Amino acid sequence: MDAFTNFLGKVDDIVWGLPLIILIIVCGIYLTIRLKFLQIVHLPKALRFMIKNEEDGTGEVTSFGALCTALSATIGTGNIVGVATAIGILAGGPGALFWMWIAALFGMATKYSEGLLAVKYRKIDEDGHVLGGPFYYIESGMGHKWRWLAKIFAFFGACVGLMGIGTFTQVNGIASAVQAFFDPDKANTISILGNDYSIAIVVTAFILAILVGLVVIGGIQRISKVSQVIVPFMAVLYIVVCLVLIIVNINKVPAAFATIVKCAFKPMSFAGGVTASLAIAMQKGVARGIFSNEAGLGSAPIAAAAAQTKEPVRQGLVTMTGTFIDTIIVCTMTGLSIVMMGSWQDGSLEGIAVTTDAFQKGLFFMPGQVAAFILMICLVFFAFTTILGWDYYGERCLEYLTNGSKVSVQIYRWLYILCVFIGPYMTVKAVWTIADIFNGLMAIPNIIALLALSSVVVAETKDYFARHKEL
Repeated sequence: MDAFTNFLGKVDDIVWGLPLIILIIVCGIYLTIRLKFLQIVHLPKALRFMIKNEEDGTGEVTSFGALCTALSATIGTGNIVGVATAIGILAGGPGALFWMWIAALFGMATKYSEGLLAVKYRKIDEDGHVLGGPFYYIESGMGHKWRWLAKIFAFFGACVGLMGIGTFTQVNGIASAVQAFFDPDKANTISILGNDYSIAIVVTAFILAILVGLVVIGGIQRISKVSQVIVPFMAVLYIVVCLVLIIVNINKVPAAFATIVKCAFKPMSFAGGVTASLAIAMQKGVARGIFSNEAGLGSAPIAAAAAQTKEPVRQGLVTMTGTFIDTIIVCTMTGLSIVMMGSWQDGSLEGIAVTTDAFQKGLFFMPGQVAAFILMICLVFFAFTTILGWDYYGERCLEYLTNGSKVSVQIYRWLYILCVFIGPYMTVKAVWTIADIFNGLMAIPNIIALLALSSVVVAETKDYFARHKEL
């Protein structure tokens, strides 16, 4: 297993090397300049549109429902476990959080463009079923000769759902949190294929597989309905808990921000001679930022295409708020808590254990078990909705690849449920590395399309604001 993990690490280093990081950041900067910093200028308008649905739009779900479906897929373990793995002492250090912010700032322009193009080039069949996403704006926007690029995106998109963000990382995060709370010392174990696993993990895998199966069988309507209830609740709960932690430790905030900014530009050595370099901080920050908010990945436009809207620009603005909520707000809450409490400096902690340590130290006025339980509940909700959202994304990708084969989609659903079941038995490092690799491979064709269709985005944007000067 160690040899396999090391191999995955080498592949990950190649995929998420400097060229891809530069490509994603340059795309965001390029779109930001061409759109005249739209993500800053029109953010208030975007937040207003987020909760105000169009009354006469066409689509399968409301605009807010489409956003919640997208947020259900983006707000997941990346916001809790992913941030911890990025800023830990053995990874990028606190400076990685700064690069997450940079990736998110320019990523908002990228996300806006994705949402706009998804609605503009979507197709609605006779049954009212919406077909949309990067594969359609690649094929229709760039031309049929680029269909091969759309196929590549769809293939990696289905893989990301099945073996990346959608299943392994989320379920692994849930299982780790449940075990850490109910059976931290692995006192109650069962042997599976020669390895001992906590009974808590086995039970969690079984229950999760059943719950996921009950929801995903219902398609986008059921996923959207569940997401509209869980996503706002889980986001508010987590933000409130983090705010309480920050407020009761307010004296540590200035030093935490200073550490984040300092580590972003200057390599720092810590006890034991461990050094977090600028390159590693940037790589981990951008990679985890993309993993968390999915800007440039091409996933969110699949949900955006289903929105009941007639204005591509309006839905682009709504889609853009997903990155703001996910990274600028939620990831910052996690990262700031970890840096404030110094939990990132403990090399013996991994994944969810880093964030749990920060919560237990920061929420010192309550028993440690209570703080750990609150974090576990938040993580379970975050990860569960991500599992649901990515099933929808994966299905749409497979639907495109197989020209609408319903049999293929049904098979994919059962494979998806199977991956949910086996996810807890994967190692943390291997799981996150696999997810990173597929993320990078999925992003490449989408970024190419966004750059090629940037003029369309700019033209649509100018036309919309010319027609709606009163907004």
